[in-house]
Parts: sequence; C-alpha cells; structure tokens
Amino acid sequence: MPETPPVIVVMGVAGTGKTTVGALLAGRLGWRYAEADDFHSAANVAKMAAGEPLTDEDRGPWLAAIGQWIDGCAADGIPGVVSCSGLRRVYRDQLRDGRPQVRLVFLEGSRDLIMRRLAARHGHFMRAEMLDSQFAALEPPQPDEDVTEVSIDATPEQIVDEIVQRSHLHAR
Repeated sequence: MPETPPVIVVMGVAGTGKTTVGALLAGRLGWRYAEADDFHSAANVAKMAAGEPLTDEDRGPWLAAIGQWIDGCAADGIPGVVSCSGLRRVYRDQLRDGRPQVRLVFLEGSRDLIMRRLAARHGHFMRAEMLDSQFAALEPPQPDEDVTEVSIDATPEQIVDEIVQRSHLHAR
C-alpha cells in the first residue's frame, strides 16, 4: 500500500504569517493549499470580528472541517498545506488523530513583532487586541509532538526555505 502523501499544518498565533507562509510553501511544492479561516462558520467570524475569543465549543466544527479537508487530500492521493492556529495541544491532536501524514510546523515569534504585524494588517477579522487571548490560549508544542519550530524573524521566502529543508519536503 503506498504511503499517504503528507499534509503540513502551518500553525501559530494570529499575525505570525501562517497564510503567507502556507501559500508560499504550497506554491513552491505544487501542493494543494487551504486557509483554515475559510472553514470558520459565519457565527465564528462575527464573534472574532466583535473581539470575542472563540471557545472550544466554537472550534469543534471548525477543526472537524479542517480534518475533512486533510482526509480529502489523502483520498485524492495529493499532498497539502493548511494554515491553522493549532493553539492548544488538544486541537493539534484532533487534526493528527488517525492521520499519520500530518506534520506540524509552528511559526513562533515575539509578542512585540506579532503585534506590529497585526497593527499593520487591514481587512482581516482578527483584531490586534485579540492577540493577548491568542497567547493565553497557546500551549507551545512539546518535544513529544514532533513539531518543526521556525522563527518568523525572517522573510516569508526564508521561512519557507527553512521549512522545506528541515522537513525534507519535495515538489510534486
């Protein structure tokens, strides 16, 4: 039986560049790409736009939808990249449950750098004021999770270079 192609989950708090890095990574490799924000319900988006952090109950259907997307990649025999905050271990475990092809890449950076990036961003529902709730919810990956941690203190292209090199990824 052939090995299931990998799916990379690019994770981190809001403002780390998950979407930019994920899209660049998928483009470089010729892999399928999805932005996890697109899987949120209208109610979740409205809640975040109003400055209210999501609860675990809010995130349940969202994580299930991302999992279905990952399963679709496996069913189609296509590698993929999805950007997803993955703030808590239970969320990461849910995305990996029964999916050995899932690999996690954690984009990490200082609160000050991320706040500057969020303040400069326009047209996104995640408001800069919510960064503290993101850091409060964040459970940094532990060694037993086998997560590739990459600093965001570089250009998006350099970050993608590091991910490709450290994760031994290859174009389709």
